[in-house]
Amino acid sequence: MSSSPSPDTSVLPVVQAQLLGPQWPTLDPFLFCAHHDDAYPAGNAAFGPAVPIDDRQIGSDFSRKDGWSMYHGDTVPGFPGHPHRGFETVTLVRKGLIDHSDSLGAAARFGGGDVQWVTAGKGIVHSEMFPLLNATAPNPLELFQIWLNLPARHKMVEPHFTMLWNERIPRLEHRDAAGRKTTVTVVAGALPGAPAPLSPPPESWASQPEGDVAIWTLHLEPGAEWTLPAAAGAGAQRMLYFFVGESLRVGPQEVDRHAALQLRAGHDWLLANTGTTPVECLLLQGRPIAEPVAQYGPFVMNTQAEIMQAMNDYRRTQFGGWPWPDQDPVHGTAARRFARYPGQASEEIPEASPATSAAG
Repeated sequence: MSSSPSPDTSVLPVVQAQLLGPQWPTLDPFLFCAHHDDAYPAGNAAFGPAVPIDDRQIGSDFSRKDGWSMYHGDTVPGFPGHPHRGFETVTLVRKGLIDHSDSLGAAARFGGGDVQWVTAGKGIVHSEMFPLLNATAPNPLELFQIWLNLPARHKMVEPHFTMLWNERIPRLEHRDAAGRKTTVTVVAGALPGAPAPLSPPPESWASQPEGDVAIWTLHLEPGAEWTLPAAAGAGAQRMLYFFVGESLRVGPQEVDRHAALQLRAGHDWLLANTGTTPVECLLLQGRPIAEPVAQYGPFVMNTQAEIMQAMNDYRRTQFGGWPWPDQDPVHGTAARRFARYPGQASEEIPEASPATSAAG
């Protein structure tokens, strides 16, 4: 990683840079960010891989053997029923389809640019399975899963599940002086020039005015330039993940390897794709919650005593129980996107072939 020389390093945009690995470094209020990019093969009649899997550590396969993992799935790849408390999961699916089921009775099949946002609050159990619906061709899957913390006053709110459908998520398309395009997909956080963002869950830190939360994805054509505006409020922290492309210039600094770039959030910075292929980035921004974090696996609270209480509550109540016949439900053979909220009829999203579409 290189940077152009500058006489005043105090105003360089990149505070710190870290090379990207399986899990990406995060800044408060974010807890976790994982990029799953799995080249799954054709599927079998049970929606699992139509190839032998006996040589994998079934139940805990993160091997990326042949370019994919089973994760905690034993037939279908994915994450069977598991609990959360005290934070939120935000899942951005770029390719493929995910089947969601939870202890609220909610269900969904989503993908191809859709975003699922779950406030765990006082406790939820959910499964996230990756059914391989195509029996004659590969089933690629790519997604980000982001964990966003909740402040202490909201850690025990009622759980909440919502979908942000790809077609409704606002985007900003900008052409620079040379006509080269940058597209910014606005999952959360207002962006000047873009339509208003969709509403995050009501108790989310992203819904609090002081949170200054932004979740954006950026796609820059070769040679494209776009100015990343400064964060709206003072004190926000900002991480820009450069994960696709050859090279990216941030202000005067050239970045030639995929990296997590902690940026000075209080300044506008010119981004330029200095390579010959498209550049893609994920931006996570927020004002720190600045509270103690106690974490044990899927529970994130403020104290160890609260962690022990979460474990005891889950053993005692199972966070409301599991209304599904299996720990790893799959929602049929049709490559359709839908969501069923607790006590409501299903919402169908009529778009052909979402499993093969990609979002910026």
